[in-house]
Amino acid sequence: MDMMSILLAAAAIIAALSLAVLVIFLAMTLTSLSKTLNNIAELLDGVEKQLEGITTETTLLLDKTNDLTEDVNNKVAKLDNVFYGVDELGGVFYKLTLALNRFSSNLSKTTTEDVEKATQAVKWGSALLNLAKKDKQ
Repeated sequence: MDMMSILLAAAAIIAALSLAVLVIFLAMTLTSLSKTLNNIAELLDGVEKQLEGITTETTLLLDKTNDLTEDVNNKVAKLDNVFYGVDELGGVFYKLTLALNRFSSNLSKTTTEDVEKATQAVKWGSALLNLAKKDKQ
């Protein structure tokens, strides 16, 4: 065997060993990668379940929000009716105030006229009494 054959045999052995080491490391890497991918799959399953729960809760919250909005709108409509009623009541009170002012003014005018008539009657009565007294004397 010559030196070249020995070197070729050594190179072949080194190449075979390198290839074997490479295959072993590749197998270990693939095994580790497989475990990592399984962990990621489990994590994604957990995230998917959590998202389903969040989606369900969000849907329920949205339904409750819609119900609350509808309830608020109904109450606002009822309050509008109350405000319209209060506005109409204000108009009624305004008209009542005007009527009371007119009544008070008319009453005051009538009372003043009645007082003047009573004063005139008292003066006439006094004059008649004075005449009657003078006639008796």
